Amino acid sequence: MKKRTFRSLAFSSLLLIIFSNSTQAQYLRSSYFMNENTSQFELNPALLPQHSYIGFPALGSLTSETSSNTFDAQNIIDLFDQDNEFYNKDQFYNKLKATNNLNANIRTNLISFGIRKGKGFWSFNIGTRGDVETTLSKTMFDYLRAVDDKNYDWKNSSIDIRDNKLRMNIYTEIGAGYSHIINNRLTIGGRVKLLLGMGNINMNINRLYIYGKEDGMNSEYQLQTDASMKVSAKGLEIEENKDGYIQDLDYDNFGISGYGAGVDFGLSYKLLDNITLSASLLDLGFISWSKANTQTAASNDDIVVNQDNYGDSPDLLDLDLYGLKKQENKSRKTSLSPTLVFAGGYDILQRKLGFGILSTTRMGKLKTYSELTLSMTYRPYYFFNTSINYSILKGGETFGVAFKIGSLMIGSDYLYLGKSTKHINAFIGMSIPLSKRHKESNPTIRKD
Repeated sequence: MKKRTFRSLAFSSLLLIIFSNSTQAQYLRSSYFMNENTSQFELNPALLPQHSYIGFPALGSLTSETSSNTFDAQNIIDLFDQDNEFYNKDQFYNKLKATNNLNANIRTNLISFGIRKGKGFWSFNIGTRGDVETTLSKTMFDYLRAVDDKNYDWKNSSIDIRDNKLRMNIYTEIGAGYSHIINNRLTIGGRVKLLLGMGNINMNINRLYIYGKEDGMNSEYQLQTDASMKVSAKGLEIEENKDGYIQDLDYDNFGISGYGAGVDFGLSYKLLDNITLSASLLDLGFISWSKANTQTAASNDDIVVNQDNYGDSPDLLDLDLYGLKKQENKSRKTSLSPTLVFAGGYDILQRKLGFGILSTTRMGKLKTYSELTLSMTYRPYYFFNTSINYSILKGGETFGVAFKIGSLMIGSDYLYLGKSTKHINAFIGMSIPLSKRHKESNPTIRKD
């Protein structure tokens, strides 16, 4: 069986970031105040649809998102046009901050359906989710540029790389939810989820100090390293060089390597006939990764590197550079990244026009992301809704739009506004109604 290496695993992470066309939450915020929306309760399990439904396979709900405080769409274009040369361009390098964050998520429901019965609503889904968070220092790119510069004088020169981190979590989610109308003002809901862990990376490069002792990158130089790595995936194997340092990770399988559980909670309260308040807590949970599918390594050592023990110049996407040595394998537990949601909606014109404010806070593994979204929703008919929004988030402002036509929902919270766009996401959802619209309305949904 063909084996995959850590290089391909790292590159796959980069592709997830780039191609997800997708940080902070894996939901369409623009849909929160729209009617007849079967995906809206992903942000709050108390916002139940008014009819039973079945989602289209893989397209019942598909969301992807990327966000960065530095990298924009032009950088992605340069990556493909210029391969590894993009970081040598001064236009790119001069935009770098001391710390550069890049995050992505992707979420899809492979199977989903919901059943409305009386004052309750049952839902079920099987889907996949992926989260990537990375922090890259500017000095990491200093190293890349130095390696490519044939005229760079390595003798008695140094590069000090600090505080680089990578987190990746991929899992399958099997969820069952229930929402209930308590009275004409209050609705509560919740969801329990079985989590099947497919892969997880937790890598820290606390410090990588490189000191050139002779001329030329392939001559002898000194490394001081402080790094750690925990990787869980099916069929992991470690490759070591003759000095016991890890050269690469191989994995020859793809399957379940951990189990866990999660919960969502939500409520909605109609304060006045035209004012509704709501709140939810999402993705409170964990995954426990088995010892057999986990590899751990760490370094805190001085290493002399030359052609004899490392071959060609070490590459940042290989493990050669970090002086990692294998440690005793242990089972490990990782937590999800919970999201806290607060919202308020105000309706006029017999609830055909609505104004809303939505606050989302995602407690990521590397940092916490907060966002405030202001929206206006037009609901002339139950089968057609449209929404526009303006979001304020750390690092900029964005505009979004969503449309619901029949059972099709499409939208983006972060519209592509040119090559300088740093936040991009997209959503599509399709479902088939299985029953007539319920006569008794959810307090969050207008009556026609």
